[in-house]
Amino acid sequence: LVPLRTELQNSQTVEVITSKGAKPNPNWLTFVRTAKARTAIRQHMKNLRSSESVDLGKRLLDRSLKDLGSSLRKIGKTRMSEALEELGLNTTAELFEQIGLGERLAPLVARLLADAGDEAGAGTNKASLTIAGTEGMVVTYGKCCYPIPGDSVMGYLTAGRGVVIHRNQCGNLSNFRKQPEKWISVSWEKDIGREFPCQIQIDTRNKPGVLAEVAATIGDCGSNIEQVEVLGRHDDCSVLSFLLQVRDRVHLASIMRNVRKMKNVIRVSRDCA
Repeated sequence: LVPLRTELQNSQTVEVITSKGAKPNPNWLTFVRTAKARTAIRQHMKNLRSSESVDLGKRLLDRSLKDLGSSLRKIGKTRMSEALEELGLNTTAELFEQIGLGERLAPLVARLLADAGDEAGAGTNKASLTIAGTEGMVVTYGKCCYPIPGDSVMGYLTAGRGVVIHRNQCGNLSNFRKQPEKWISVSWEKDIGREFPCQIQIDTRNKPGVLAEVAATIGDCGSNIEQVEVLGRHDDCSVLSFLLQVRDRVHLASIMRNVRKMKNVIRVSRDCA
């Protein structure tokens, strides 16, 4: 077997192995040769993004309506049609997509829908958006703080990108404090069956083979290493940054605990902007 990006030579014969569940990958745009192929891949990604945006926008609007003591099910078709006309939209799918992409704020739309009728009550409970890491391209995770299941997190609506998830203690949050209307309360689903990237910093003594020993310990804990970077080097120690794949905070804690036990490791900490 060879990668799909393998360049063929004249007269070579190939067999393409396919899967029923296979879908175009945006990374293919880096090596496909024809304009037709690039157009087909981009169209697929556009359709996929639209579908994911509609689903997210619907969830966000329903959550905002519940904050007001209402819900999408309680909003009548007549009132929804009136709201769409006021907003200059033709379908609810358009509305949901704009909300999902962060181009329109769900709380404002919810207020528009609820204010005109008797549907809204005195909602007091703030509903949160549950996330599982499977929402696709419209929910992303901040690379400034690398949130993982078990972290206290918040979502921030970014125009054209949807919702970006940050850890509550992320240093970049101070930049967004002046726009509270774009913040979304989020929580993790239980039993999430995927891994998330997470960054840790390890200070080590400058001894032969230390990097290999640390990598082996991390691997023994069931984690893959995506990237290693040397942040600093001194006469007797080095500062290393590891980007890992972890399941949750419990998994991360196990990795850090085992690395700390190593003879040539001085300090282990979790990176956060």
